[in-house]
Amino acid sequence: METYKILKDLAIIFICAKGAGLLARKLKAPMVVGEIIAGLIIGPCLGLNLVQPSDFISQMAEIGVILIMFSAGLETNLQELKKSGFAAFMIACVGVLVPLVGGSLLYMCVYGFASFGTDEFFKAVFIGCIMTATSVGITVEVLKEMGKLKSRVGQTILSAAIIDDVIGIIALTFVLGFKDPDSNTLLVMGKILLFLVLSLIIGFIVYKAFKFYDDRHAHTRRIPIIAITLCFIMAYIAEKYFGIADITGAYIAGIILCNVRDAEYIDRRVSINGYMFFAPVFFVSIGLKTDFSSIDSSMVVFSIGFVLVAMLSKVIGCGLASRCFRYSWIDCLKIGAGMMTRGEVALIITNKGLGLGIIDSSYFTAVILLIIVSSIVTPIVLKLLFGKSHDEAETAVETKATS
Repeated sequence: METYKILKDLAIIFICAKGAGLLARKLKAPMVVGEIIAGLIIGPCLGLNLVQPSDFISQMAEIGVILIMFSAGLETNLQELKKSGFAAFMIACVGVLVPLVGGSLLYMCVYGFASFGTDEFFKAVFIGCIMTATSVGITVEVLKEMGKLKSRVGQTILSAAIIDDVIGIIALTFVLGFKDPDSNTLLVMGKILLFLVLSLIIGFIVYKAFKFYDDRHAHTRRIPIIAITLCFIMAYIAEKYFGIADITGAYIAGIILCNVRDAEYIDRRVSINGYMFFAPVFFVSIGLKTDFSSIDSSMVVFSIGFVLVAMLSKVIGCGLASRCFRYSWIDCLKIGAGMMTRGEVALIITNKGLGLGIIDSSYFTAVILLIIVSSIVTPIVLKLLFGKSHDEAETAVETKATS
């Protein structure tokens, strides 16, 4: 692509994303909703084609979600994370199992039940596997916008989503093991475990070295540059050598530095770049990837069912699991809603299935629709739920004061 076309595309993305984001905020909706809708408007979905999806935009979007997750790691409260660690693990496990079963049953209900071990059975399980992946980037941005990321619920959602990603990869590996003889389940699980162990070792060494340097050169420009370098290195190592999503590596990099003296300073610097440049491209790119022109009636029915089952299964699974750890019902709904979003991991899983011939390209429409709907609905629902809990808290205080 010629350079001048890239400049034109970026100009359109920025002005439309920020304009739509400000309008959304004025209408009491999160800015990310407006940015996603902006992508729908300027992309192929409505036929305007002001901006075409490209490798450059996809790469910029990937950097955007990496920076969002790095910022989320920097804002992580390790003490709160320790408190919600086991709960987050169990929530993530149930949050993978319920969509996996729900997606499989949906496919069998629509296309007929299949015997165990057949191609149709494997296809049904793979559809369920697509539903397991949670994309926490949008949820993180919404929680940050509302100032709720450091809350107990926010940290639980964040922790569960990260664990969910790892469990989803393991589930995918098991599923692919039936179809792809080159997929070694034990090897992949070993890589995941090795990455976590290596992260602990590297994290301890880097934290000590960074803390030593930061105490002597606080609030210098070198500090955020070194931090972002660590972010990209961890993201690269995670995906290149261990088969784990790069956003997981970025989040771990943020956790490594979350307790250093300049963590807040680094976060401010990273957020400036993310907010002004990379994050809008990420959210707009979701809308750009959507094109409903080739969808037929049968796929419409399946896609609607796919979206409903995928979203409700996360709410039900994660919500009920949260209740077991004595979260209030409203907090259970918040956690379930926060886990509804799907994004890049779902696309990666779908592409893997297409490459292996498990599913055909028509199912890609259902996945895109899920990403679009969940990305728009989740911020709105979260804002309503947090607003509701705030109103209930004020009412309780007023009642107590009166009595």
